[in-house]
Amino acid sequence: QVQLAESGGGSVQAGESLRLSCANSGYTRGVDCMGWFRQAPGKGREGVALITEHGETVVADSGKGRFTISEDSAKNTLYLHMDSLKPADTAVYFCAAEDRSPYCSGDYWVGSTSYRPPYQGQGTQVTVSS
Repeated sequence: QVQLAESGGGSVQAGESLRLSCANSGYTRGVDCMGWFRQAPGKGREGVALITEHGETVVADSGKGRFTISEDSAKNTLYLHMDSLKPADTAVYFCAAEDRSPYCSGDYWVGSTSYRPPYQGQGTQVTVSS
């Protein structure tokens, strides 16, 4: 069983940076990709970024040039580094994992509003004030 736990959220001012972490304390073999989603109050779920087991990354347009997704395989930890944060980035950020390789693409993770990966953490709040 994949077990994901996010950390690193908080309250920051616009223009500041945050790094979110996601530790997988469970089963890691078979995970084909991991990524981040977010959900703001009153809004739908939005794919933020994806990284495949081959190191390929996809970042949603809303985060391009500001967000970087990376992973430390030795620590079984996924990261999302966010620079130049804006109030529009305020949301709960969820880490997720997928073990079905056909779903490890930007078409699903950032291009679909209905896709749901099988494993997800509890989320961490990010609040950006102006």
